[in-house]
Amino acid sequence: MTWTDAVVALLLLVGILGIVVPILPGTVLIGSTLLVWAILTGGAAWWWFAAVVVVLLIGTVVQYAVPGKRLKAAGIPTRTLLVGGVLGVVGFFVVPVVGLVIGFVLGVYLAETSRVGREEAWPSTVHALKAVGLSMAIEATAAVVASSIWVVAAFRL
Repeated sequence: MTWTDAVVALLLLVGILGIVVPILPGTVLIGSTLLVWAILTGGAAWWWFAAVVVVLLIGTVVQYAVPGKRLKAAGIPTRTLLVGGVLGVVGFFVVPVVGLVIGFVLGVYLAETSRVGREEAWPSTVHALKAVGLSMAIEATAAVVASSIWVVAAFRL
């Protein structure tokens, strides 16, 4: 293992952790890292990089499509998620890292309270949280598969 491989492995790990703990854009970090790796390695590395791009693109599409479909089925409007997202970003700066989750939950709950009332707001909030969790799981799975492709490529090249 070269020092380049060690740096790439570390950045891939940081990218995966950035998905689970939303501090860094994990998918972008993984894709960028492997782009630089392909540039530095050259040759067949580009085919491996192409496979990584396909996996990350599929993961990104599925990450939004599947939870979005479930939220529509549960009757939760996009506006509710936008309010949750805005309060999540505000919460991130007020209480670093943990504030993102707290702000999102509070934003969704408040938006749903104004839309459907207090009794129905909490079940809607739970649906939204499950959708976010599913989205993160899908993105993390794509990131692990993409990183695994690099591991195979690193041993083969």
